[in-house]
Amino acid sequence: MKVSKQFYLGFIALLFFIFCAANTVADNEALSPEQTNKIRRLSDLRLSPDGSKIAFTVSEPVKGTSQNRDIWVYDIQKKELRQFTYEDKSDSSPRWSPDGKQVAFLSSREDKTQIYLISIDGGEACALTRVETGVSSFAWSPDGGRIAYLAREPQTDEEKKKKEAKDDARVIQKNEKHSCLWVIDLDSKEIDKLTKNTWRISGFTWMPGGDGLILSATDHPQPELFSNRIYRLRIDEGEMESIFQPQGPFGNLRVSPDGKYLAYVGSRADGPTANDLFIRPLSGKRSRNLTQDSIDRTVSSFCWTKEGTLLALVQDGFLSVFYTIDLKGRAEKQNTFPITPSRSFVAGEDILAFVGAGAVAAPELWIYSQPGKAVKVTNFNRDWDGIKLIKPEIITYKSNDGKKIEAALLLPEGYHKGSRVPLVVLVHGGPAGRWSDSFNSWGQLLAARGYAVLCPNIRGSVGYGYEFLTSNRYDWGGGDFKDVMAGVDYLIKRGIADPERLGVGGWSYGGYMAAWAVTQTDRFAASVSGAPMTDLAVEYGTETSSINAYDTWYLGTPYENPDLFIKRSPTTYIKDVQTPTMILCGENDHTDPIGQCYIFHRGLKRYSVDTEFIVYPREGHGLREEKHRIDLLKRMLNWFAKYLE
Repeated sequence: MKVSKQFYLGFIALLFFIFCAANTVADNEALSPEQTNKIRRLSDLRLSPDGSKIAFTVSEPVKGTSQNRDIWVYDIQKKELRQFTYEDKSDSSPRWSPDGKQVAFLSSREDKTQIYLISIDGGEACALTRVETGVSSFAWSPDGGRIAYLAREPQTDEEKKKKEAKDDARVIQKNEKHSCLWVIDLDSKEIDKLTKNTWRISGFTWMPGGDGLILSATDHPQPELFSNRIYRLRIDEGEMESIFQPQGPFGNLRVSPDGKYLAYVGSRADGPTANDLFIRPLSGKRSRNLTQDSIDRTVSSFCWTKEGTLLALVQDGFLSVFYTIDLKGRAEKQNTFPITPSRSFVAGEDILAFVGAGAVAAPELWIYSQPGKAVKVTNFNRDWDGIKLIKPEIITYKSNDGKKIEAALLLPEGYHKGSRVPLVVLVHGGPAGRWSDSFNSWGQLLAARGYAVLCPNIRGSVGYGYEFLTSNRYDWGGGDFKDVMAGVDYLIKRGIADPERLGVGGWSYGGYMAAWAVTQTDRFAASVSGAPMTDLAVEYGTETSSINAYDTWYLGTPYENPDLFIKRSPTTYIKDVQTPTMILCGENDHTDPIGQCYIFHRGLKRYSVDTEFIVYPREGHGLREEKHRIDLLKRMLNWFAKYLE
């Protein structure tokens, strides 16, 4: 049969129309909960000793109940990227040998996590350790001849017999065995135990000379107190020499290249978090706060430079910015980039590499080489380029007392000014946390379905100075809740939010605020409260994740301040709740134990409030399993849709 040219051209046009229409439908499809679980994440950047290569960890999306991680290496000079490990188990924490010829890393290829070694030229990785209990962290000695690592002692034969016989009663906070610090000689494979299991070691770093280590540790851990001190451990002597005890929480110990100074992130007072960058001469008796006056923002991470100065990544509002800081505390803000750097970065001579990501940009490796500009050098998440995301608008409004609150506002695609839409306020965890320029699955999913979403950095958030950070002490549910409601009123006044269709949600401290809100007002039509604190005294007495000292800083203890704990607990006002409330929690949550959800749920049921309580088996404070993560997002969306649409 002869086909006319006109018919042929018409047929091609029809196919083209169908193709375009199909792609238009695909492009217009709302972001799905399943898609939010497809991000590959980069972390733990490590620069080779000669500055030519970067090793890092790539975490694949969770599949089922497991997550695979591999080591990748980027050659800066050749601009070549290669996968370095290929196991279907988890490989992480790459560490270059001092001569740059090997990479050590942690791997779960066996039953327990061990240290493996692999040549930079490739080949098979070999297990360095065979620790029965597994290795949690490690560090090369400066000469490359030894590796120090943390691991628990194996059970004794007597302990194993008792466990098999179910004769395994435990006495809480008595004779607890913590991870010990060990050192292995790479030539002889001899292993020496450096500390006893009565010590709780939170971090360690080698001295440049290799004759000892600096540790953050305590030999009398108490859950409600900051009891860590900084110690020097001389390997040949085996004695823990106390250097000093910083005031409040601290971490990120780094010794200067010349061995004269110790730098760390600590608190300028007694808490609540490690916030400022300090240095202390190892031969001196006073620490100096380098950033209190010059920056007054939370330091996420830092490193020493060859010039003896420090390069710090600082949380500033929704952004993260780099500063160079000298030993006198003089700070200079560095170049800003088209992408927000994460806390994982490395710096060498004339080069800075970091993991960059944003609210609408998935994580990738970026390199800044002076005098050039920052360039993205990987495409691990290229599939995300075709997914439509909403770019937040950063707004500022005044709270009831005049305090300025910064927030991210997500508006639905195609929003028309003056039209009112349902509003969901999302509160971050912490309270010493923040919303930042990063992907927000709850916010993006809601905005894609026609909601306005407000993510306020309420008082108590990091990134706005120490006074702002500490302004909610003894005041949970007070000024911070007023900040939330001021944001709601601001968006109603702007003609964006429909006052009859308001929702609130969050996780952890955000879950507390979502539970607190419905006990204080009936203005919300729906609430989603994840891993909340609802009875603060019981939560204080039953959490077992070693954050009691953090809570103590904020509220004191329920033994000394019972009235405050009662006054600031959502369960105290459960009879006032009218808002339909969904509660979600991991069954094995040790931070905000599941009992906090049970007591709130039972109260809501007793007073005939519409409520659902979802428990995720095997999960802790954050959900790890693929189906659980997706289920949570779907339930959250359905709950708000039920009451706000």
